[in-house]
This record gives sequence, structure tokens and C-alpha cells, in this order.
Amino acid sequence: MKGSSEAVAHKDDDLYDGNHGRYVLTMSPGQYPMDIIPFQMVVYDKTDNTMKSKDPSRPDDFIEISGSKMRALAKAGAKPCPKEIPSDLLKANCVPPGFMVPKGWDIVCSYYQNVDNPDWIPYSVEMSEPYVSKQTTQKEGRYGSEAFKLTMINQQTGKSISPWHDLSLISKKDSSLYQMVTEIPMYSTAKMEMNKNMIGNPIMQDIKDNKPRFYTYGTPFFNYGFLPQTWEDPAYHDGDNDPIDVIEIGDTPLEMGSIIDIRVLGALKLIDEGETDHKIIGLRSDDTHFSSIHNMNDLEKFKPGVKERLIDWLLNYKTTDGKPQNQLSSMEPTTPQEAISIINDVNKFYMDLIKPNSNKNSYGFYLPTNSGSGSGNTWSGQNSNNNDNNNDNVLSSSSSSSSRSNNDNSKKSKINDAYGVRPV
Repeated sequence: MKGSSEAVAHKDDDLYDGNHGRYVLTMSPGQYPMDIIPFQMVVYDKTDNTMKSKDPSRPDDFIEISGSKMRALAKAGAKPCPKEIPSDLLKANCVPPGFMVPKGWDIVCSYYQNVDNPDWIPYSVEMSEPYVSKQTTQKEGRYGSEAFKLTMINQQTGKSISPWHDLSLISKKDSSLYQMVTEIPMYSTAKMEMNKNMIGNPIMQDIKDNKPRFYTYGTPFFNYGFLPQTWEDPAYHDGDNDPIDVIEIGDTPLEMGSIIDIRVLGALKLIDEGETDHKIIGLRSDDTHFSSIHNMNDLEKFKPGVKERLIDWLLNYKTTDGKPQNQLSSMEPTTPQEAISIINDVNKFYMDLIKPNSNKNSYGFYLPTNSGSGSGNTWSGQNSNNNDNNNDNVLSSSSSSSSRSNNDNSKKSKINDAYGVRPV
């Protein structure tokens, strides 16, 4: 096809010239110095078993194998064609020699025959062992399946602890920092989530529509987790019914199940399928530039472009699954002070949730018992990134409440004693 009446320039160009795509790709960020090679439509030549441009002088020697035809053949598990190659490949349910290397065809068949099976892991999903904290967790089940479970362990007692209930919100080492529990290490595609209903609240594979969830919008360039002792109450601005999420934007992956001290830099308010889902943006305390980064403006100085990338991710990460774009209440993150105010709110919601005789838990959550005693709550686990002993990360009956409000320490202590924590 030559030209277009809508063209502004080069009206006589061939719109299907392969070089057009090459030019566009070459201008894409990150492509340089990659060499983009254009290609034309090819068809299968039965005379020499190769894919090539069609020769108009001998049309009967060629078979067109479109993407739709290839998928149908793969789903049917098509086998190699006989020596005399039929023209109707779908009817014969065969693939001609030279169309694809046998091992490659086996992979394509495996995908299209099993893609709807909830127990099958696509080839695009990472198959490596998960990056987990070996000192503080116990792993079972296959990573990437519904059976995977990561339980946090008290090394002194050998019993499980709940990362939601048994850990302090505020760091004991520095009261200006918060504790984050890592659920999804940087560059991991498996969508992991703390299970609110199971005993001990282990970290497990997130499941939707009976299928394990994986990120398909590229790999996350950040670590993802939550703050202990927080809860976004659905009764308050349609909260998403989860602990508040944290996006940690350090330079390297954190271990799944690790407990990390972070500085709060700001927050973004995501509207995800009608639910309010706040994302706290934080930086780990052992980051190279930690002493210089106190807010989002500082972050842009040392990690330029990270805010734009983060907003793009939050808006679009579900679009590759066929869902509409998410919404943000603002394209600018909050100040650290505003983000801390949000954390204080969701900590209060959490305290209301676990209050004795509370009517908030109609969801079957596993919550602390009203024991009033936490003398057994010590933990000898080690933060592999900060190389600090984490005994103080676990609550005790004498520890202060996790909420930071007007520095009223005596009030915090009474709140914590009233609610109690589950002994471990």
C-alpha cells in the first residue's frame, strides 16, 4: 500500500515498509545502541522447508502460517507433518519441518495447552528459588504456586510470629523510622501477600480467580511490603482492608520476610478498582544516600526519574492483564508529614480492629488474643541487610504502642497493655 491521504509528509511512502517500525523502535528510550533489523512478512516454502518472502511466480508452493493458525496448532498439540506437506495444516494438525525448532515448538504447545491450568507456571514466570530471609523465616511449598508459604519464626522458641501483629510499627533503634516487612523483593514478578486469615499471618502467593498472580507490566524496580499494626478500614473512604503498603526505593532487592527500618518520604493515594490503597514511599536506613534523602525532592536529586517511573507503574501495572488504568488522587506524592499522618490514622484503625469485643473483624482475620501478656515475645532473628539484632522488633507487654501521636509515651504504653499481644 502506497501513501495515505492523511499523511503530512512523505505521502508516497509504503506504509508497510518494515523500516518504519525500525525507525520508531530506534527512537525508544533504552534501545540505543541496539541494532534494530527490519523484516517483511514471510511464508513457508514447501520446496525447501524454509520461511521466506513469497515468490509470486509459484504461489502453490507457499503456506501462510499466521499467528492465529500457529496458536490453534499449538493448542491442538500439532505433530510434524508427513513428507508430503498438506496445504491445510489445521485439518492435518501438523507443522511442517523447518517452521520452528522442535524444542521451541514443544514450549509453544506446552504454553497454549496449559495456560488455563491454575497449577501450571508459564515460562515467563521466574523459576528460581525465592530470595527469602533464611535467618527469620521458614519456607514451604513451591514458589509461584498456591502452596507456597513463608512463615516468620522466633528463633529462640522455634514458634511462629505474626508479621502483622507481633512486630512494632516504629523502630526501636530510631523513633523517627518505621519498620517495613518485605513481601515482594525488587525484580520479582510473583505477587506475594501476607495472609490476614491464616494462623501466624504467613506470606503467601496472592491468588485471584483461582490462579496465582504475577506482575506482567515488567519487573518491579522497587521492594514492596507493608507496615505492621496498620489497617486500611473499608468503612473509612473505602479502604482496601489491608495493612498499609510500602514501596521501598533503595538500590538492591530486600529478602522476602526481612524487617527493615525505613524513612518515610511521602505517599501516593491509589484508587484501585474503587478501593483506597495508600502507598507509603520509603527508603531503607542502610541506603548509600540515606543521610541526604528526607523527602521526594531529595529523592529526585539522587535518583532522578524515580517518581515518574513509580507513578507510571501504579497507573498501568494492571493494564497488561486487560484491566483499565488505575487512578491516583494526585500525581504528586505527599510530604513526609502528611504520609506520617496517614500512617497514624491506619494504626488507629488497626487498634480499633483488635480492641476486645470489637465489631470490626467481620472478615475472619487472624488477630492477637487479649492475653495482656507478651513476655514471650522476643526474637533472635537478624536483619540481613542492616546486620542488626532484631530482638527489639517484636512487641512485649512493656513496649510502647506503635502509633506516634504527640509523643505521649505514657498513653502509648497504656494502649498497648490494654489490647495485649499474642504470646509466642
